[in-house]
Amino acid sequence: MVSAWLRAIRVRFLLASIISVSIGLAIALWKNSIIDPFYALLTYIGVLSLHASVDLLNDYWDYRSGIDKVTRRTPFSGGTGVLPEHMLSPSSVYRAGIAFLIIGALIGLYFVAVKGIAIAMILAFAVVAVYLYSTSIVRIGLGEFFVALKGTMIVIGTYYVQVGAFSIEPVYAGIISGMLSSSVLFINSFPDYEADRRGGRRTLVILLGPARASRLFIAFPMAVYVMVASGVALHILPLYTLATLLALPLALKAYRMLKARYDDAEGLIPCMSSTIAFSRIVGAVIVGGVLVEYLLF
Repeated sequence: MVSAWLRAIRVRFLLASIISVSIGLAIALWKNSIIDPFYALLTYIGVLSLHASVDLLNDYWDYRSGIDKVTRRTPFSGGTGVLPEHMLSPSSVYRAGIAFLIIGALIGLYFVAVKGIAIAMILAFAVVAVYLYSTSIVRIGLGEFFVALKGTMIVIGTYYVQVGAFSIEPVYAGIISGMLSSSVLFINSFPDYEADRRGGRRTLVILLGPARASRLFIAFPMAVYVMVASGVALHILPLYTLATLLALPLALKAYRMLKARYDDAEGLIPCMSSTIAFSRIVGAVIVGGVLVEYLLF
């Protein structure tokens, strides 16, 4: 039973939110030389609860809509399979999704009480978007945009909770974090193309068609590196974040494979793996680069 719930929550994909929170904390430490450990812990719990909620509710609605019954599951796409395989009941997954949403919302309300109305706006976006993601957002073609905005908001919100103010650095780094998460969603939607199309979803892959969408993929890492390089040149990001270039071969490998295998679900597995590794490494290096700048200067 525990393994089924861990599978439903997609534990390994929670790393994206952990990295986004860590970016916000690292920038807060870099710019202000102090962080509140209690606030940091609550932020991790709240953000991970909201992340778990959107994944659980996504599984529930995909099962209800029939998408999970026709999708071809891979280690990185096609849902968790816990409902089609009858490992958990639909009602229990839905209730768990709502429970995690409530936990995230309560932590957010605490921060509203101690940090003010700015957090309320971020929280309202998060709660509404989490609940409507599977039923509305991905059906009007905004799934990738939502994920990018979510990553951005996590970094900004984490920084604000610590500092009580906004700054260009967390906004800038948040956009990069959001694009990294969006690139993962984008690549993972290729194997789900037919099932998503039948289920009424409108991903970028569906809107553009798999062939044209495969050529678009390179825009994600290109935009990330343009922003990192520009951020360093403008003194928004530390010089050490240029070490993210070490992950470039992973992005290029994924792009080459995607162009050749965009219609082959099994053949896309190494491509998805490389994209996820690229996203996580770049995010982690940004955290490390900011911390090195803080420790040395």
